[in-house]
Amino acid sequence: MSPSVRLQEMIRVIRGARTQGEERGVIQRECAAIRAQFRQADNGTRSHNLAKLLYVHMLGYPAHFGQMECVRLIASPRYNEKRVGYLGAMMLLDEKQDASLLITNSIKNDLSHSSQYVQSLALCTLGCMGSAEMCRDLAPEIDLNSVRVAIIPSWFGLIAGVLHGAVVLITELCERNPETLEQFRKAVPELVQIMKGLVMSGYSPEHNVAGISDPFLQVRILRLLRILGRNNETASDAVNDLLAQVATNTDSSKTAGSAVLYETVLTVMDIKSESGLRVLAVNILGRFLLNNDRNIRYISMTSLQKIVQTDHNAVQRHRGTIVDCLKDQDASVKRRALELSLALVSAVNIRSLMKELLLFLSSCPPELRAHTTSGIFNAAERYAPSQRWHIDTILHVLTTAGGDVRDETVPNLIQLITTATELHCYTVHKLYRALIADISVQSLVQVACWCIGEYGDLLLRGECEETEPVQVAEDDVLDALETVLQSHMSSPATRGFALTATMKLSTRITHNVDRIRSIVSIYGSCIDVELQQRAVEYNALFKKYDHMRYVIVYEKNGVTLKLQTDRQTDTGMTITLTATNSTDREITSLTLQAAVPKSVQLQMKAPSGDVIPAHGLGQVTQTVLLNNPNKVGLRSDTVQIDSFPSPAW
Repeated sequence: MSPSVRLQEMIRVIRGARTQGEERGVIQRECAAIRAQFRQADNGTRSHNLAKLLYVHMLGYPAHFGQMECVRLIASPRYNEKRVGYLGAMMLLDEKQDASLLITNSIKNDLSHSSQYVQSLALCTLGCMGSAEMCRDLAPEIDLNSVRVAIIPSWFGLIAGVLHGAVVLITELCERNPETLEQFRKAVPELVQIMKGLVMSGYSPEHNVAGISDPFLQVRILRLLRILGRNNETASDAVNDLLAQVATNTDSSKTAGSAVLYETVLTVMDIKSESGLRVLAVNILGRFLLNNDRNIRYISMTSLQKIVQTDHNAVQRHRGTIVDCLKDQDASVKRRALELSLALVSAVNIRSLMKELLLFLSSCPPELRAHTTSGIFNAAERYAPSQRWHIDTILHVLTTAGGDVRDETVPNLIQLITTATELHCYTVHKLYRALIADISVQSLVQVACWCIGEYGDLLLRGECEETEPVQVAEDDVLDALETVLQSHMSSPATRGFALTATMKLSTRITHNVDRIRSIVSIYGSCIDVELQQRAVEYNALFKKYDHMRYVIVYEKNGVTLKLQTDRQTDTGMTITLTATNSTDREITSLTLQAAVPKSVQLQMKAPSGDVIPAHGLGQVTQTVLLNNPNKVGLRSDTVQIDSFPSPAW
């Protein structure tokens, strides 16, 4: 970029940068050129270079090396240089910097200048960045008939430039010293009349900017009215009509008009305004969302974010436009649109808005994924229309961006699945499909392993009304878990889930217990200490407590009867029979009967009930006491029990 490039051209090049690195390179080259120009003699480009440096400062880049140039330009006799110098002083200097002391004498001279415009520059700068000491030193130079701290000024007697400076000064006084608010609130009617005159006046070549009459003064007056009307009913009532007039009569197609309207919106939202006026302000921000300037779109969403909680319904009307901003090319606009979209989620729009958020998640920048997943989880937890929808939504997020979810996602989802009893079959089928499709997403694999370990029997049954069932064999399930255990993509925590699920399946399958025993024993010498400890403990369960395992003794027509040995001696034992019902109708009047040879003594305790709920939602248990000194075989229904669980008979 040439050092002599115009400000507008520099702005165009910077805004056209495709990456932050490219933007930073452009600015570094231009700043180097500006430094070189500052070191040279006056060649007529000083104000031009400082103006470019101020734009760089607005973007957040260092611009402190321009402070002394501000001092030089303020002392210049040329108005165009003095104007840029004062602007630079207001942006780059403050009362804490030594350089601010160097302009005190220049401000003193300019306050008594013959030109009203130079006077207004000095007065505006003094109000913006003047320290208490500087204000005391310059107080004798200020026309106290025009601007007075203790007495309400006569506004209509001031020319536009001095009026602008006076408004800036009084604004600073009101912000720094709340005790002056009551004094200046008496001037609200005069301020309103001045503002109405600006809004309704015709074309003025001296102060017109893009068809707006003195937008700088309008913005300053609106800002002062906002301070004076805050938490004050009387001042707010006096301003309401004016704000409505400004909102309806200001053209927003130009930047100057947008600036006035934005200040109007801020004033409406900060004072005690009428509800209709607040809706009008929100609609103005909604129009800003359609503006081609991304900066205007950004400040619009920033403002909507602040008021969405108090004016939720008004902001909700612009939901479609806000969601469209998720497709914006600018990352900062995307982030604001995401935050605002999440704030708009409610029980009424949860389904439609969540579709948009999930679509955005599939293509959003990596730096926004964690925030997006967190927001979706929070919204789903608060407004989920059903448990199935809630589970489906979280599984969709895990499948799309499982690597960017919070650590607590896995236990939270497990808790949700646990409470959704009627969806256990549906969930285990869906997670099994996800597991065999992809094992790279650790959070999804962990939940899938847990679910298979808990509800593997529902998976092996091959029956599920909620979804198309998958015909799965015991070996298929164990193959899937063993793949997770052996994969280099699996973290130690994921392997722990898979190993525990494998162990749990030993109580839910009948033909592959030895394979499970072999898998578990392998990890007894694993290099990972936690995984090794689990494997050793599980091996101990196999060796010491294998007799406590269920052996299914009856399974027909949806009814399953399980037998478990609780206590035993050489000739006697206590058995628990557990009956469950997987059909869609409850079974009533249940009776469990047993016949034993004469050599066996049988005592059946009272059952826990005589009704088995449908869909496996409950069970009936009954305790049986047996004394079998001869250890003869027993028969249940048509099934012969040749031996009880080892080490029983």
